[in-house]
Amino acid sequence: MARFRRVPAAAWRAFFLGASLAAVPPLPAGPAPTTRPPDLAQFGAPDPAEGRKALEQMRRQGVAGNYYLEFQLRVMPRRGEERRIAARLWGGRNDEGPLTRVSLGAGADERRLLIQNGPRSAVWRWSAADRRVGQLGVRALFEPVMPGADITAFDLQMPFLYWDDFSYEGLTRFRGRPAHVIVLRPPPEFAAQHPALAGVRVHLDTQFNALVQTELLGLGGAVTKTLSLVDLKKVGDQWIPRTFDIRDDATRNKTRFDVSAAALGLEFSRLLFEPAQLDDDVRPPAAALVRFGP
Repeated sequence: MARFRRVPAAAWRAFFLGASLAAVPPLPAGPAPTTRPPDLAQFGAPDPAEGRKALEQMRRQGVAGNYYLEFQLRVMPRRGEERRIAARLWGGRNDEGPLTRVSLGAGADERRLLIQNGPRSAVWRWSAADRRVGQLGVRALFEPVMPGADITAFDLQMPFLYWDDFSYEGLTRFRGRPAHVIVLRPPPEFAAQHPALAGVRVHLDTQFNALVQTELLGLGGAVTKTLSLVDLKKVGDQWIPRTFDIRDDATRNKTRFDVSAAALGLEFSRLLFEPAQLDDDVRPPAAALVRFGP
């Protein structure tokens, strides 16, 4: 298993967007540094054009293809017992952008999401409790996808990557590698419905323009939630995110997204990603899954 420090995190951004998984080579592993790397040279105020360029390149990143993942949500409260929720995910894209269909839990507790990302993003939800499909409004995007979990539809969709109002904070080092730091602010109609979110700070790897960490900001700029990549796994010639953490910075509760199996390069019917089809049960693809060890 490849740790984050050795592998570029292009697949991190691709996974969250429901986009095709990016195939990127691993970085060469050198000896551990004995001293702190020198500060990054940056003259004058950060140039907003650099931030916009990084955002546009990241939005374009990824290759065509469909995929299927099996994973667990590990709900890890600061106090109390850990519990696990089995889940499945189908990923693809249409003319609007990345698409993701997610199934969480089983039986009477099952919930399903259909996530459309891009400039005109949307999320639909279905639950076994009422078997109805409904589109989520802005406030509902911030509800836990399962009771007690810290991950929301907003975390999975990441619509802020397409927001136009942003500030480029310049370059920093993130886990030893240079990264662009950009704060994106919600459009007025979004902010009016969820005023608790002042913005989202993202860290983009400068070489691969890949998202490596996300911080949700509350009023006053305090970090309220952090999403971080933990490690990746190589499947064939592509790197996919194996594990990432979603941490509530106020409660210190954490939910870990832990992928256990994957199948890439698949063919799906376009009906799989139709909102009305969320009521239909979907079996895992017949293709052989690559299962990950402990």
